[in-house]
Amino acid sequence: MKLFKLAVLGLVIGSSASFAECEAPAMPTLPNGGSATMQEMLEGQKAVKTFQTANMDYMACLEKKFTAAEEQAKSIQDDKAKAAAVEAYDKAIDAYNTAVSKEEEVVGQFNTEIREYKAANPS
Repeated sequence: MKLFKLAVLGLVIGSSASFAECEAPAMPTLPNGGSATMQEMLEGQKAVKTFQTANMDYMACLEKKFTAAEEQAKSIQDDKAKAAAVEAYDKAIDAYNTAVSKEEEVVGQFNTEIREYKAANPS
């Protein structure tokens, strides 16, 4: 029985470490809307879209991790192993929520830059 508990604990610890394979994308550098050219704004838009796509992939990876950790936590009887699974779940959820916040921040800031660009370039 002790060997089984160690094996389960190893699986849980491995799953918490494996969420590290989900790599968060770097936040894009956004143009300064008040002084940017149209080309710079278009490049900024492309950078935001690339970031959003990469962030969606990252969040999908994290979702797999927290779903697996949740299933493990439900099926484990050993308190230490269950605590490790819950910790893995919590870490993946926190990372997911951070990814959502970062995306909202990038999009919000780019929208601000668009407004500044339009104010500096009325036509």
